[in-house]
Amino acid sequence: MQISQKITEIKMAPAPGKITLIGIGPGSVEHMTKRATEAILEADTIIGYNTYIKLIADLIEGKEIIRKSMTEELDRAAEALKHAQQGKKVALVSSGDAGVYGMAGPTFEMLLQVGWKPPKPNEDGAPHGIEVEIVPGASAINACAALVGAPLTHDFCAISLSDLLTPWVNIARRLEAAASADFVLALYNPKSGRRTQHILEAQALLLRHRSPDTPVAIVKSAYRRRQDIQLTTLANMAECQIGMLSTVIIGNSNTFVQHGLMITPRGYSNKYHKTEGSEGKKTALSGEKAGRSLSRSGLSGWLRIIQEEHTSGVSTAKLAQLYKLPEDYIKRSLLITPEPSSKQ
Repeated sequence: MQISQKITEIKMAPAPGKITLIGIGPGSVEHMTKRATEAILEADTIIGYNTYIKLIADLIEGKEIIRKSMTEELDRAAEALKHAQQGKKVALVSSGDAGVYGMAGPTFEMLLQVGWKPPKPNEDGAPHGIEVEIVPGASAINACAALVGAPLTHDFCAISLSDLLTPWVNIARRLEAAASADFVLALYNPKSGRRTQHILEAQALLLRHRSPDTPVAIVKSAYRRRQDIQLTTLANMAECQIGMLSTVIIGNSNTFVQHGLMITPRGYSNKYHKTEGSEGKKTALSGEKAGRSLSRSGLSGWLRIIQEEHTSGVSTAKLAQLYKLPEDYIKRSLLITPEPSSKQ
């Protein structure tokens, strides 16, 4: 159902209500932020998916509670707007972070379509119109990573495999791009009772660029009662138990598992000698300096290398193939003057 269908009977009113979009984190109260707890306690009305409502049951006794099903996101946003127009303080809750696959997006879409603007204070300092606050929370990717070690220490991205609202071809292109760029990858909504093929397609695309032995962590219901953790490999991940409450974290080419911990190195070995002794001092490798770009593989060093290669006769097409970059980007890079090596 389109957002426009949800707002046909909604008209902006002058009542100075408030909508607070709250990320409650992975689910346990001890992992919620202080502000999230305060905002829930301040609210007159609580709106959310029934599972999320259950997670905060101890905080919402005596309040007006509106429960919605998994696919009723637009209904939640419409209810929040309606109650805020009545001057109420509304807490619209999402698990994880409200801005990461949460309710912040559809709520702002609906508000903007009915002409809402961020309120400006009146002469007495009070906001004029419906106020909106976003309270951040730990997303599933953060919670799951914390349970399995340190898989996100280097560059990573998150992709949802749900094609309920996103064309599959877009999802496949994103998987291909992330796999070829060697991102650590978190898959949200990896599988459901009706969507069983999606995780197999993702696995096939990733295996085009990753070793079958690439570490994979599958975490279900992080920090909740039915928490479950599986460590496996890219080759075997589809054989594991995966569902809608699972988040799948797939390592990059450097990720490893040791003592049951999934670790992605940050890259310190590219610049420093291995730490010795208990003082934790680090000594830079020859040609490297702390706080400076890598001497040869940083931007300036790489520019010098490709310019030397091109001068020696390597074509731009060959350089593009060698470094897996667009040829027009290689041509542009050949025109840039690198910083002097003395600045490294």
